[in-house]
Amino acid sequence: MFSLSVFHRSIKSCSYFSFLGNLSFQHSWMNAAVRAVVRMGIYVGAKVYFVHEGYQGMVDGGDNIKEATWESVSSMLQMGGTVIGSARCKDFRMHEGRLKAAHNLVQRGITNLCVIGGDGSLTGANLFREEWSGLLAELVQQGLIDEEASQKYSALHIVGMVGSIDNDFCVTQRKCYLALVSALACGADWVLIPEMPPEDGWEEKMCQKLSAKRAGMKRLNIIIVAEGAIDRNNQPITSEHVKNLVVQRLGFDTRVTILGHVQRGGTPSAFDRILASRMGVEAVLALLETTANTPACVVSLCGNQSVRLPLMECVQMIQHLYLIKYNNNTNVFVCTCRSFENNLKTYKLLAHRKPESELPQSNFNVAVLNVGAPAAGMNAAVRSAVRVGISEGHKMFAVSDGFEGFYKGQIKEIKWADVGGWTGQGGSLLGTKRTLPAKHIDKIAEQMRKYNINALLVIGGFEAFLGIMELLAARGTYEELCVPMVMVPATVSNNVPGSDLSIGADTALNAITVTCDRIKQSASGTKHRVFIIETMGGYCGYLASVGGLAAGADAAYIFEEPFDIRDLQSNVEHLTEKMKTSIQRGLVLRNENSNENYTTDFIYQLYSEEGKGVFDCRKNVLGHMQQGGAPSPFDRNFGTKIAAKAMQWISKKLNESYRKGMKDNKDSACLLGMRRRALVFQPVVQLRDETDFVHRIPKEQWWLKLRPLMKILAKYKTSYDISDSGQLEHVVLNRPKQSEAMAAI
Repeated sequence: MFSLSVFHRSIKSCSYFSFLGNLSFQHSWMNAAVRAVVRMGIYVGAKVYFVHEGYQGMVDGGDNIKEATWESVSSMLQMGGTVIGSARCKDFRMHEGRLKAAHNLVQRGITNLCVIGGDGSLTGANLFREEWSGLLAELVQQGLIDEEASQKYSALHIVGMVGSIDNDFCVTQRKCYLALVSALACGADWVLIPEMPPEDGWEEKMCQKLSAKRAGMKRLNIIIVAEGAIDRNNQPITSEHVKNLVVQRLGFDTRVTILGHVQRGGTPSAFDRILASRMGVEAVLALLETTANTPACVVSLCGNQSVRLPLMECVQMIQHLYLIKYNNNTNVFVCTCRSFENNLKTYKLLAHRKPESELPQSNFNVAVLNVGAPAAGMNAAVRSAVRVGISEGHKMFAVSDGFEGFYKGQIKEIKWADVGGWTGQGGSLLGTKRTLPAKHIDKIAEQMRKYNINALLVIGGFEAFLGIMELLAARGTYEELCVPMVMVPATVSNNVPGSDLSIGADTALNAITVTCDRIKQSASGTKHRVFIIETMGGYCGYLASVGGLAAGADAAYIFEEPFDIRDLQSNVEHLTEKMKTSIQRGLVLRNENSNENYTTDFIYQLYSEEGKGVFDCRKNVLGHMQQGGAPSPFDRNFGTKIAAKAMQWISKKLNESYRKGMKDNKDSACLLGMRRRALVFQPVVQLRDETDFVHRIPKEQWWLKLRPLMKILAKYKTSYDISDSGQLEHVVLNRPKQSEAMAAI
């Protein structure tokens, strides 16, 4: 239990809290989450314990339950697997095992558990909580604890975080399963998953598609088979069966690769580190606010928003699968998860082209162009837009080199097969430039008239935003511009107003995180060293701040948070104190435009001089490596889904009111962005007041609330704003109509 002073908006210091119980941390594959819980727990004044080897360690007790320190989670952030171990435990399934576990916890005064695991682990934790008072009564009866201890530790509080690579728990972001999301990310030709058994005769349809792809000069095909895939007769579909099928019917040279435990290993991505860190802190906050009547909850992210959901409601959601009876009495499970259904529909839309006879005839022409600097994921977005547009019956046109190519007439029709294999390629295959349209409006209008362009999809960064506004302003003069326009944000800087996230930003964060890991590792075994790293982003500090959180930085200097020489000196002193302990490496990030006077060279020289005798310094400018490389799975999927939604909006606008009142209709020129939990269409004129045009950044940026978290995890004494923390909500069961379920199958 916790006794705490009243607060509303921020945690000022640990003196606001007095603790009668302690925090305990149980089994996790996410070391970033372990680190966040330990350090946030210590920050608020709690004792934090590791429970090694999961429930088995709780049952066995002894050295399996150890107090954690700040230093014990150092250098843990970049490590895969689980440092504190994990084990399946038969003993905990028995009453006697849970009684031993309760005794071990009470002996150490532990009344709060943060549990990371799948639905089995979390269900077991909830059962443990429900039995807690009875277990204490038994311990008193057996003379193992006294009545005072029973009263003092009378309530057990539990918060869960989902730690499963299968992502088969109902509340986590990236809700859908590995095979389906992988199929979307790599543009697989066919995917077989247990949640959606294929129709009878799937073998012939698959082979026909593979043959058609080879006839179109595609040299390879990818088929993804999920573990547990079955057909409509409940018979297993294995990768070996699919291979034999392709070899026998088509004679194609075919190889099988079973990924197995490769999927469990490796260094966590930037996204996973940030997700785990945010969830870990949210778990501590949830435990601080719990009462005896508060149900055990699961903390997670929905879109970009923290949420808390009752644990057992989540478990019941997973167990509640719809059974649809077919004429042959076969059972088919249909997932109730909306994200899964959307992913499946998007995959089918992009992977399986309908015959020409089945396509609607819209007689509309839609142009797609990239504007601004290249961003990984742009090609995935173009592929998605082109194929969705063709499926909607439109004729799709590709514009090379942005608005510059537009006014020069570098426009050509683009077909379904032309974008094959684009998903995994970095950069911009269409070409992209920063040229704005204002000086060439007349020529752009001429090209739109020449090619009869009826709608525009612009994919890009801040230049794309400015370009849409310039086109909108010219509608009064040029009727050709009175068409639906939608912008999809794509920039590594993540500085577009109206969207929390941009295509390409995740790939850039991964590049920063991996590079920082390697740089820190270069100092392994050497004397104390601090690295000064410069990141891109213009005046936007997103990459420096969120990259710093993912890489475990000690400080991150950005334009949005002004700093002076006193702040720099304070940071140097803070690092000096840390270096006197077991910490051997320090990491400082600086956004390229954070301050015109306090340059990267200046900060490097300051740290070098002030750190003499304690640590030495090195500096690195990451430069354009943050823009290059293949897009991350997140950027591939984000680009794919957001572009598909943008094209569907265009189709709706074209069918509703093409050029009817569009001259004064501001809603016909929108930006599609991620806002907290959802993708939202916003008229660009409404975003004008939200924008700092001088520095090319939004006036309010959500990620600034993560900066105190980075500082707390780096052992700074700072305040933490909890106004945006998750609130307990109830799980809503989406019940699709039977006709909709059948259509999905």
